[in-house]
Amino acid sequence: MRATSWLPLLTMAGCTGAAALDDPAPDPSLERARAVAEFLDAAGRRDHTAMASRFGTGDGPIGDTGGRVGCALRRVGSRIGLGERCLARAEVELRMDAIALVLAHESYRVGAQRGVVGRGRSAARVTVEVVTGGRVVVVPFVVIRADDGRWLVEEVGLEGLVG
Repeated sequence: MRATSWLPLLTMAGCTGAAALDDPAPDPSLERARAVAEFLDAAGRRDHTAMASRFGTGDGPIGDTGGRVGCALRRVGSRIGLGERCLARAEVELRMDAIALVLAHESYRVGAQRGVVGRGRSAARVTVEVVTGGRVVVVPFVVIRADDGRWLVEEVGLEGLVG
């Protein structure tokens, strides 16, 4: 991804360091667009660790396993229905690599955003025009606000990119 891919985001932000200090609540649409852009940029580099830090659920990034103790506690919790099991690093890397292969692109443009209702927490559908193999494909992303306040990519509609 070219360095210019961040230019629209920075231009949309339109603020200096001083203005950012005066505004304690960042614009959610910019935060959602940044989450998608960072995920796509990481996919373009096939940086599985960066992808896994920007992909997840309301509980947090898929790459955040919490270490051995945290993972063991999550495993026990998943057995009694209190959450999902902890994924092994190798499994996370394989999942991110598969997504990166399908998302291979020359460029992209983050487009419209719409709230997703009925989720129990803030979520939005973000459309992205991805240029790949000389064609433009609209790829829907769903981003969700995690417990720590970050926006994470939760779903990627890869169907239009395969086949």
